[in-house]
Amino acid sequence: MTMTTTRTALRGRAVAPVLALALALPVAAAATAQAAPAASATSASASAPAAASVDAPAARPELPRPTGPFAVGRDTLHLVDKSRKDPWVPSAGARELMASMYYPARGAGGRPTAYTSEKAARELLAYYELDGRVPADGYSSTRTHARTGAHPARGTFPLVVLSPGFTAPRSTLTHLAEDLASRGYVVATVDHAYEASGAEFSGGRVLPCVGCEEGVGDSGPRITEGRARDLSYVLDRLIGGKAGKAGKAAWRYSGMIDAKRIGMGGHSIGGAATATLMGTDGRVRAGMNMDGGFHIVPKGLKRPFLLLGTESTTRPDGPYNWAEVWPGLQGWKRWLTVAGSGHYTFTDVPVVLGQLGVDEDPEAPISGERAEQITRAYIGAYFDRHLRGVGQPLLDGPTPAHPEVGFHRP
Repeated sequence: MTMTTTRTALRGRAVAPVLALALALPVAAAATAQAAPAASATSASASAPAAASVDAPAARPELPRPTGPFAVGRDTLHLVDKSRKDPWVPSAGARELMASMYYPARGAGGRPTAYTSEKAARELLAYYELDGRVPADGYSSTRTHARTGAHPARGTFPLVVLSPGFTAPRSTLTHLAEDLASRGYVVATVDHAYEASGAEFSGGRVLPCVGCEEGVGDSGPRITEGRARDLSYVLDRLIGGKAGKAGKAAWRYSGMIDAKRIGMGGHSIGGAATATLMGTDGRVRAGMNMDGGFHIVPKGLKRPFLLLGTESTTRPDGPYNWAEVWPGLQGWKRWLTVAGSGHYTFTDVPVVLGQLGVDEDPEAPISGERAEQITRAYIGAYFDRHLRGVGQPLLDGPTPAHPEVGFHRP
């Protein structure tokens, strides 16, 4: 883990021991505040460990191909919660969110979607002092598989909402979102204003990561609660309001969503916020946290919850408080660890950086290919089991197919 003293200090105040990997950028060119779909892109990922060249790096990275039977479409929504001011920049007015909507599609219609804009990539790479080592044009040109304007598949599908780690834009979760959509889920990846470096909002605005300067630290509970409010509002706009409240859905294909089958999760603080939301919002049937420390300990949560993280989560002196959280998860639950993984193993970071010739975190030797295979397999199996009712032996114990995965608390 190498980075400048300043960046190290910022990370130290951020999510649990934020390993020195940088993140991805969202890109959403977009839609109107009433969520008209946009044709532009999500984001990219970067990393902040020392960059080490490898032989013959790919000129243009490509995300792994989705594994499901459906083609994948994507829209972009700009959502504005007028009921509250932005917690980081009150002078900016109402709280803004961006959401990339991935959905099962018919055929190969539509237009390719960009991973991120070069403008956003330049800002992110500069922030993490990777400019000069990682080309912004190569980074931003990463191939995705979702298509804007693709015709939606017929029928209704479960919804999964994904929130990234603190300082990480939603594009960090792109390969997982595309894969879930190909398997028959509507997926929303969410950006939270001023909480990610290089985040691009509607109108091509690249919002600064104001929250990065403060970090998480003692502000963890406040940030977690704010994220939970953001995510509850996203649900309101996607399915038309909470039970008993009328409201118009913001997304043109909202009729695809089965409002009785909603899952949620995320990376780092995005996963922690999921547990907090589930304590107050009964619409979420199943939640998951990918390698995030909890700033608010859930109590009496009787719905399914999955913990997927590094082996450090099991150490008494580890950076997370999962042992404290475990008794409060009183429904179906699993605590899975991945040998050789790091904080960003469960995101796009190792997949994209590896193809750009940047060595991954030396403390996380697992390859980008194995990282995405494991993440997709276990997250997909989890939501299949709890939102579709499909049995998943993969979740019952260790398997030779994934020897890296340990069942700490089955």
